[in-house]
This record gives sequence, structure tokens and C-alpha cells, in this order.
Amino acid sequence: MSPPRAREREFVNFLQLLVDREDRAPLAALRRGLGKTPGEAVETHRYVMPFLSRESRRGEEEAYYLIAALFAVHQVSWPQVEGGVKAISTNLGASLAQLVHEIERENVGGSNESIERRFVALLNCRRDDLPNHLRHSVSLLKGRSVPVDWAQLLRDLQEWEWESRSVQRAWARAFWQRPEREAEDHGGAMGEPGDEDRSAG
Repeated sequence: MSPPRAREREFVNFLQLLVDREDRAPLAALRRGLGKTPGEAVETHRYVMPFLSRESRRGEEEAYYLIAALFAVHQVSWPQVEGGVKAISTNLGASLAQLVHEIERENVGGSNESIERRFVALLNCRRDDLPNHLRHSVSLLKGRSVPVDWAQLLRDLQEWEWESRSVQRAWARAFWQRPEREAEDHGGAMGEPGDEDRSAG
């Protein structure tokens, strides 16, 4: 699993700027792309195309359009960290782990098994099934305002079908590994999640 590239961070910063400016029209246009194939909602092109190169592969384009639509639905991000050094993982597995923690703290009961089943199904799914699985996951996260690392998710989607499955392993590690154990394994601070897998694929 690789850290986000500058272009991916720039795209997410652009999306965040729409929120900061309370620019609702573009966000509404991007939401209309949810559940549709890239290009089906033509109003999304003007906001996504400027960030794609002419050499962009199909998987890359799909990832940008999907992230734009999902972000427009749930506009909560992990806080920015100075210098890019994180003490914990912030990938989607970490977001879902935080959701489980929130539910446990509220003593709701029963819901965690459902989340875990959804997460296992997400880890097992192929690229073509990601939009549907992610739409459900983001909807759950939105319900309790759990943050998402959108730039990391954008990068992860492009590496989803790497033979090493480094993205899926990193998400699983963040979901099932206790935070204190993660801190121990990385000496209390670490770089981008999954640095050990950066060369994979």
C-alpha cells in the first residue's frame, strides 16, 4: 500500500475547498455521480477531468470519480498532520474500526457483527464491486461522523487488485489490531500506513 501522491492530495484538497467555501452546487453535481459509471453523470466531468492526465488508466479514472461522489456524500476527513507523520493508521479499515469503537461506547450491541461482515465482504470484493460496498461503508461512517482519509482511499482504490493485496492487508491490520499494539509495532510513531508494503505490486 502506497501513500497518496501529490496529485491525489491536490484533488482531495480541491474537494475540501468546496466544503470550506460552502459551494453546494458542485457538491450536488458530484453526488449525482454516485452509483453511476464515470461519465454517466456528465456534470461531474468539469470537477474531475482537470485532475486526470491523458494517460490515465481506466482504474485510475474510476477511482477519482468514485471518491468525488463519496466525498460529496460524507465530507468529514481525518485531521491533517504536520510533516505527514501519523501516530496511527488512517485508512478505511481504521475508520471502520473507529465506527465499531463508537458503537461499543454507546452500548448499542449487535451492530458490530454486521459491520465486521460488511468489512470482510469489502476486503473480498473485486474492483467492479467496490462502488457498491464503499457506498454502504461510507453511509455507516457518515451516520456517526467518523472521518475518512480521502487521499489515502483514492490511492488505495488504484492499488486494489495488486497481487500482493497490500491494501487489503493494511485495512485488515488497522481494523483488527488494537491501537496500542499498532503504536508498539511502530515505535509510537510511523509514516504513512503500510510503508512496509510500498514496494509491493
